Amino acid sequence: MNGVAPPSDRRATGLDHGQARRRLASEGLNALPGSQHQPLLRIALKVLLEPMFLLLLTAGGLYLALGDRGEAGFLLGSVVFVIGITLAQERKTQRALEALRDLSAPRALVIREGRHQRIAATEVVRGDLLVLSEGDRIPADAVLREGLLEVDESLLTGEAAAVTRLPGGEAARVSAGTVVTKGRGLADVVATGPATAMGRIGLALASTQETPSGMQRASGRLVRALAVAAVLLAIGYTLLRWLWDGAGLLDSILSGVALSMAILPEELPVILTVFFAMGAWRMARHQVLTRRMAAVEALGAVTVLAVDKTGTLTQNRMRLMVLARPDGGEVGEAEPALPAGFGELLRCLLLATPASSFDPMEQAIHVYAARYPDDLGSDAETAPVREYALSHEVLAMTRAFATGALGLHLLAAKGAPEAIVALCRLAPPDAAMAVAQAEALAAKGLRVLGVARAQWQGPEWPESQRDFSYRLLGFAGFGDPPREGVSAAVAECRQAGVRVLMLTGDHPVTARAVGDRIGMAPGREVLTGDRIDALDDGLLRERLHRVDICARLRPEQKLRLVRLFQQQGEVVAMTGDGVNDAPALKAADIGIAMGQRGTDVAREAAALVLQDDSFASIVKALRQGRRIYDNISHATAYVFAVHAPVIALALMPALLHWPMLLLPAHIVLLQLVIDPACSLVFEAEPEAPDIMQRPPRPSSASPFAPAKLAYALGQGGGLAIILVCGCGIVLSLGWSAAAARTVMFVGLAACLLLLVLVHRQRHATAAPGQGNRWWLVMVAGLTAMLVVVLGIPPVRGLLALATPGPATAAATALVVLALLCWLALLPAMVSGSRRAWSLWRSARLDHNHARS
Repeated sequence: MNGVAPPSDRRATGLDHGQARRRLASEGLNALPGSQHQPLLRIALKVLLEPMFLLLLTAGGLYLALGDRGEAGFLLGSVVFVIGITLAQERKTQRALEALRDLSAPRALVIREGRHQRIAATEVVRGDLLVLSEGDRIPADAVLREGLLEVDESLLTGEAAAVTRLPGGEAARVSAGTVVTKGRGLADVVATGPATAMGRIGLALASTQETPSGMQRASGRLVRALAVAAVLLAIGYTLLRWLWDGAGLLDSILSGVALSMAILPEELPVILTVFFAMGAWRMARHQVLTRRMAAVEALGAVTVLAVDKTGTLTQNRMRLMVLARPDGGEVGEAEPALPAGFGELLRCLLLATPASSFDPMEQAIHVYAARYPDDLGSDAETAPVREYALSHEVLAMTRAFATGALGLHLLAAKGAPEAIVALCRLAPPDAAMAVAQAEALAAKGLRVLGVARAQWQGPEWPESQRDFSYRLLGFAGFGDPPREGVSAAVAECRQAGVRVLMLTGDHPVTARAVGDRIGMAPGREVLTGDRIDALDDGLLRERLHRVDICARLRPEQKLRLVRLFQQQGEVVAMTGDGVNDAPALKAADIGIAMGQRGTDVAREAAALVLQDDSFASIVKALRQGRRIYDNISHATAYVFAVHAPVIALALMPALLHWPMLLLPAHIVLLQLVIDPACSLVFEAEPEAPDIMQRPPRPSSASPFAPAKLAYALGQGGGLAIILVCGCGIVLSLGWSAAAARTVMFVGLAACLLLLVLVHRQRHATAAPGQGNRWWLVMVAGLTAMLVVVLGIPPVRGLLALATPGPATAAATALVVLALLCWLALLPAMVSGSRRAWSLWRSARLDHNHARS
């Protein structure tokens, strides 16, 4: 029980599973108030207050005022339909976020039926026996039975100083939500959920409100600015149609509403919400849980990845990797049989090790020895008659076993190499050789134990291990091997321009050995914690340019390193697992906690939680972060490109004295294609082949930057000119407004499809449909919509479109061909203009240089 003595009474086994299930059913989950579902009515009201839906309701009311019940019914019905879809999406997103919150919620270690079990904190019931240790957040109110704890109760009391909790009396009470800062203990749960002290106060820890990310704030500002512009333009456009064009007041207001709907890019908030939520879901499939959505945005900008060595780069599983004899012979861990002369070394190493131990090295000895049962002898299973424990005076331990000879005992010793060599009383040259052998093993990053044996026969046992005559048998080297795939992941980070920095409390030699094995710039300097303390910030900043490994670090030194990197403009992601790592995790741009060995405090301070504690999973998250940012940029560009022709067709008829072409109903139908294109097609786009071969994006980069949107607006502007010219030509030929409207609507539908196709081909190498089934779904959906709209007379009449004929089909085909030519030629035109600009600048510089 990790240092806690087993309880002596009959309740040491804790509850049985049947009792736990019955109490969970009768008393409910161990959840605090405030985690209720958001009511559907509140979600519906929130949707109705969106600007786009207010415009739809306004347009529907105006059509009712005009007596056009069919058009009004279509618009108002579309509001109900879209609200239904939104409610379903909101509920699905809410459930997904709740599932993620449950996965990343604190867990509790309990004893049930005599066995340690780690369960969700929400499943703890009254009567459970909690096993508490440093860093745990206590999941329920309990009474300490055994042990000694120091508990941070600041969440309840506001007092910063930890309080001591002892068994017996009022001091034995520990409360849910408080944090164990030191010690270990066993506690009986007396209250859960709302019955706890925290539940009575009403704190809603499980429903922490998340602040919007920088990208979400930027999109919100942009949408608000465009909404204001849309309203002002709509008012001006309404007055223009009414006073200058001679249209009726209600018709003029409808035109203004259509213009507002065309201008407002209401897809942007949807894009960010869906992309971040889906990104979190995809990362969860790679063992990375997202606690804060802003971390998804920041992943693509990470420039420094500061990781712990143990358990992240390595397996966090100590293994006996080599046995070495004093004559220089060595055997590794993969030998099918022990070579001659190593049996005695392994046998004494095992005898010097307790049969039941929590020490990783001693557990590794048992695992190694189990492979060679024939070399151990029968006395390997006997109990020792005397033990000499490790002490400050002698860093070794000895265990004595009775042999078959009367009064003769075999002594097996293991410990620090220097201590074992000293116990053996070797001649100075032999002692020097033995120490050098141990140091050679340590230089490989191994933790080394010396092994010796002795015999004793006598009536009285000596007081000290030094009183025996030992014989050196050799050394055992232990290591924590790198995780599979770490070397490739480190190389991938380096190729992607992400610097990997190892931060560890381990010995510099061990850290360097692991770094060499995983390819972290072999031969570079290792910076220790003592050296960091001796350097001021300026010198430390300069030294960090030459360092990839920092060893013997304390938590406060990790925090200092994180802040120094951030002061240099770096975006830092950092891993941590302990209570003391929480400040550095909070300070980092992305804090990453360990899910398996990390404490609850570290997990709560972090933005991401690794379920498998693997470095390779972090790299997969970085890859996902870059893919998400790329796809958000593509979707944003698509939104602005597709809105340009819609705005032009809503605005130009009044300026050119044409009949109204683009109706609100048309925009609603187009919106049913634009929204899925943004939230499904672009979100599901596979990553670009070079996604991990380019440097991280600047932290200040935004998909809403004018430079990024200029190309999209150029695309949309060209499409707008073609569509307006096409409509003007057919109207000048005497065609009806319905015929021109048909050409316009099919042309806009083609724009939706062609823009997605162009953006996919411009930013990826996949053929149409390859790697993204939603593209094919969009094509099928758009085709079905056109068939229904043009082929069913009532729907066609509702949208004021003409019956398609050969002339309409030919005009539409010519318009679509012109649209396709523009989109195909634009990249070449932009590339040519950039080359021409570059040549002109170069020539200008050469001319100025020649004149000077």
